[in-house]
Amino acid sequence: MRQITILIADDETEIADLIALHLEKEGYHLIKASNGREAIRAVQSHPIDLAILDIMMPDLDGYEVTRQIREQHRMPIIFLSAKTSDLDKITGLVIGADDYMTKPFNPMELVARVNAQLRRSLQLNQPDTASNPVLEAGGLTIDPDKRTVFLYGRSIELTPKEFDILYLLAGHSKKVFSADNIFRQVWGDAYYEGGNTVMVHIRTLRKKLGEDTDKNKWIKTVWGVGYTFNG
Repeated sequence: MRQITILIADDETEIADLIALHLEKEGYHLIKASNGREAIRAVQSHPIDLAILDIMMPDLDGYEVTRQIREQHRMPIIFLSAKTSDLDKITGLVIGADDYMTKPFNPMELVARVNAQLRRSLQLNQPDTASNPVLEAGGLTIDPDKRTVFLYGRSIELTPKEFDILYLLAGHSKKVFSADNIFRQVWGDAYYEGGNTVMVHIRTLRKKLGEDTDKNKWIKTVWGVGYTFNG
């Protein structure tokens, strides 16, 4: 069985070494990168199961590294950053990160979050004899196995979390989900900023579905309650 490999991308050597020390005790194989370009090369050259990224790295920042990773890969990404504002956290999650921790940090908490993300990732990637159904509504087709979305025959590129939100709502048409409920089901965790994170994801998801120009509203806001699929 292949050893799980984790990428640590941080230009602060002491922090990278501290993270590696704790994760090695868990039996993980570690690859380190000191800047964004090294991180991209590592992802291209090795089978990475999870990435821990600093945001303020030389060459390419963590946001750009995440954008490039998400073009081809779905492994969990955890931001570990000195940027502590709510906007920074929401931006990181919207771009495609699965979790966000701020510096200074508790190494044991980071290990716990790494283990949790890996458990979810392994569960999602296990073969399932009962395949999830392809959902169709009007001109929208959502394939959970291929992770593809087509709108009137045109491919719609979504981040992993945008896809999960859309599939959750479309799979329970007319059911109203609160923002916190969506966050718990899609991210698998309770988070005090979860409502804001979901709101931003819904906004970008609507834009990609053309709701700023088309009359057809796929995602309906139920004011004071949450969101529902309107297909």
